[in-house]
Amino acid sequence: MADGQIISIGSDHRGVVHKDMISRYLTEQGYEVKDFGCHGTDSADYTDAALPAAEMVGKGEAVGGILICGSGIGMSIAANKVFGVRASLCFTEDQARTTRQHNDSNVLCLSGDGIDPDTGVKLTAAWLGSTFEGGRHGRRVNKFINWEKDHQKQE
Repeated sequence: MADGQIISIGSDHRGVVHKDMISRYLTEQGYEVKDFGCHGTDSADYTDAALPAAEMVGKGEAVGGILICGSGIGMSIAANKVFGVRASLCFTEDQARTTRQHNDSNVLCLSGDGIDPDTGVKLTAAWLGSTFEGGRHGRRVNKFINWEKDHQKQE
């Protein structure tokens, strides 16, 4: 069980059905879900949900994030702009597992058009059920974490 750990979640209008099913699944698993919308099928900009949901993950306020738009690509691009986020677009359970195991992915991106909502729940379960393996993968992940830190815009 997740014991109240927070997962941030968001979608645009083409992922809202997936988001609602995944949110119910997460709640059943003991996660606290922070929902950044959208909440209907009227056209919505994916960035409005992606950026604040990813920011929670990047700041360590959520243990992970799940983002869904039509293709999943826009969500992935937006989330990966947020410092500390490693967002991965996945279509198979194997991809969802290995992106956590090998890339230490902390945001799962899904395609509302490319997968059905039940598959979205299965991918979420596979992603959450996996952990980072470290080792040679840790060396690789640390290279882009260090690059990100070195190139962070100074304010």
